[in-house]
Amino acid sequence: MRTPPRFSDDVEPHHDRLSVPDDASVYVVGDVHGSREALERLLDELALAADDRVVFVGDLVRKGPDSPGVIDLVRGDDRLVSVRGNNEQKVVRGDEDPDWLREGDHDYFASLPVAISFDDALVVHGGVDPERPLAAHTLEELLTMRAPRGDGYDGPFWYDDYEGPHRVFFGHTVHAEPVVREHAVGLDTGCVYGGALTAYDYRGDRFVAVDPETTHEERSESKIVTPA
Repeated sequence: MRTPPRFSDDVEPHHDRLSVPDDASVYVVGDVHGSREALERLLDELALAADDRVVFVGDLVRKGPDSPGVIDLVRGDDRLVSVRGNNEQKVVRGDEDPDWLREGDHDYFASLPVAISFDDALVVHGGVDPERPLAAHTLEELLTMRAPRGDGYDGPFWYDDYEGPHRVFFGHTVHAEPVVREHAVGLDTGCVYGGALTAYDYRGDRFVAVDPETTHEERSESKIVTPA
């Protein structure tokens, strides 16, 4: 199923449809959170060819030691694209004004799409509500979706009941290991909290991960989900 997803009139301007050559690889990467060193090692591991693409699930920045370095890596390579995460959105809204923010970074965050799609895949930061069509979602919901009929990290989580039609790749909710469902793949494995930085090889159907060398921020075990 290669029909592009349909969004509301408010969200559609923030949706990018990615075209990738059939013989190229596509990787989707979890939340980086300013961990430039881990990202550099992951990109070395992926050994990208000229036509390959890497799609990030957002939250490139904050919490880790080198948000500007991550921004520069992603912006400096046309093969790398990202959706907007809730941490970029905090800067866009003016809720956060971090001391590392440089001229141009705010505009870059505002330019990031909230959704990227390709083939039958949809990349968003938070997720989708399985009981409503995409066209009924707001921009903020796509950024922050976690437990639409539950209670945050106590669940139940949206992906437990999601049955398509799109295969959704997401971050936002930290997991001890990747989430693997027929129609959902979760990639935030908490690299800034001492977990791995994880990529999914879309056409090779495999995970590629690098283990951290440093834990940049502590996190309660109650805020790290072990997938069923």
